[in-house]
Amino acid sequence: MNQKTTMLSSELNTYWGEVANTFQWKKKWDTIQTGNFTDVNVEWFKGGQLNITENCLDRHLEKRRQKKALIFEPNNPNEAAAFYTFGELHIAVSRFANLLKKKGIKKGDVVCFYMGMTPELMIGLLACARIGAIHTVVFGGFSPQSLFGRLIDSKAKLIVTHDGAYRGDKVTPLKSMVDEALAMNTDKEKTSVETVIIVRRTNNDVDVVAGRDYFYDVLIKDCDLHCPAEVMEAEDPLFILYTSGSTGKPKGLLHTIAGYMVHVGNSFKDVFQIKENDVFWCTADIGWITGHSYLTYGPLLNGTTTIMFEGIPNYPTPARFWEVVEKHQITHLYTAPTAIRSLEKFGVEIPDSFPMKSLKVLGSVGEPINEEAWQWYHKHVGKNKCPIVDTWWQTETGGIMISPLAGITKLKPAHATLPLKGIVPILVDEKGNIVTELVASGNLCINTPWPSLARTIYGDHERFKQTYFSTYKDLYFTGDGAKRDADGFFRITGRVDDVINVSGHRIGTAEVEEAINENPHVTESAVVGFPHPIKGQGIYAFVTCNDHFDHPEDLEKDIRETVQKIIGPIAKPDVIQIVLGLPKTRSGKIMRRILRKIVENDLENIGDTSTLLNPECVDLIIEGKK
Repeated sequence: MNQKTTMLSSELNTYWGEVANTFQWKKKWDTIQTGNFTDVNVEWFKGGQLNITENCLDRHLEKRRQKKALIFEPNNPNEAAAFYTFGELHIAVSRFANLLKKKGIKKGDVVCFYMGMTPELMIGLLACARIGAIHTVVFGGFSPQSLFGRLIDSKAKLIVTHDGAYRGDKVTPLKSMVDEALAMNTDKEKTSVETVIIVRRTNNDVDVVAGRDYFYDVLIKDCDLHCPAEVMEAEDPLFILYTSGSTGKPKGLLHTIAGYMVHVGNSFKDVFQIKENDVFWCTADIGWITGHSYLTYGPLLNGTTTIMFEGIPNYPTPARFWEVVEKHQITHLYTAPTAIRSLEKFGVEIPDSFPMKSLKVLGSVGEPINEEAWQWYHKHVGKNKCPIVDTWWQTETGGIMISPLAGITKLKPAHATLPLKGIVPILVDEKGNIVTELVASGNLCINTPWPSLARTIYGDHERFKQTYFSTYKDLYFTGDGAKRDADGFFRITGRVDDVINVSGHRIGTAEVEEAINENPHVTESAVVGFPHPIKGQGIYAFVTCNDHFDHPEDLEKDIRETVQKIIGPIAKPDVIQIVLGLPKTRSGKIMRRILRKIVENDLENIGDTSTLLNPECVDLIIEGKK
């Protein structure tokens, strides 16, 4: 297929109708799309009836019953991998669905998953969808307090958890953390949880509350192998997924069944150019949107073998990723720039020692990838033969919006390139005027509705409207800035609130970070603005290094020279702080909001850091602040 940058609304509806026709429906829709960005009442395929699990599983059984659907690679490489064919996964989902029904879960109820990355997590999500329950996944590293807040907000009736979860050389006592969260109940604020299902993984000793807590392996033995798929309306909810808000309060984005299915399934096929015998590895945790869309639903909708990895990139050695690629003959590797940079610091000898001949396509997701990491990924992992699809999308968008099509779109390092067909991104200036020049920069907006757009923030539609549709009239505002070049290619420059105004010059933090990262001694960097008595704003850079420096002032001088060489003297950081780590979400996103609070000495408003991947680094950064 060819990518287009503009389509008329009638063409869009025709296109999405054609895509939707490639899926299985119990009843076809009455209208393809209704609603708009003015009233924020968008609906897709209204009147249609379906069940997404019939599209993920049932329709593949005739031709792919014996084909591998899911490969589970455990945290410990000495533990055997597990395999599920499409036939076996269909049975496992049906049994789990029947378990949920036995515990009183019905259509419209919310089920929370607070787990490590084992097959029961994916199976549980599909089991919910099978019976029309709404799933919400809370990443297994979040604190009990964070879990409690999400349980209150979502009104979840049942939690599925592990006795404990492996992650590298650590064991997280998830059941104990669930107990701690539920103990936070008060008369004024109480969860709706009635049942806790415990999946055994680490054999931790756990407390069992009679009448509330049950072991999965005990219950599942008596569950029937067949569960009919609930007939669902197109706009019925599929899942709630929480994402960080600018206020620090998480937002529960609600996605609905049909539109999400149509765009995610189609974008997976087109972006990655998937073939029948491909093996797809998305390294993301299911606790964030990439794990929903391109580890679970996207591959299964296309009848593709998907890999689920319990571990981390450098455990037990920095060769683990490449060992997994060779072990399972993976054809498509989809990972985050953070993971790439973390492995890059161990040198080229490790990936260069693995032929990885099975690889056909590489993917990047989660944040804009800097050019150095792109080149390293392309050369040492892809062996200069694998196209890299640098995908731009968000939790709110549901699926990929801007990306090369593997082997079709011309590649340009660190560029997300062109919008997918059916997606209409535009650039606007600060006043909301559409930037009509081809070569331009501006704030990235989406001009017309698309099927997998989140429908609301659960329980707070007004916040949804204010967050995404109030900045620019009749447009979805992504919150990102972008540049467009002579080829019409988009390059994402980072969050608009991550733009620093230095002496009247607007400088994107991503641009400065990319320049800093070009320094051979730098592993990663994060840049924020801070009040400057002369310039208005100065540039404060937090930098992690791959070596120890007895004289950090020499490195700082070297970094400034690098930035001056690549961007110019206006972009040289005023302050450089060498740090051991940067505060990140579990998905690898650097929390610049926290760094801004630190440089502004607004420490009282940093917010809850317990949900970070590495909360301990915040105190160290504060201690070392210049």
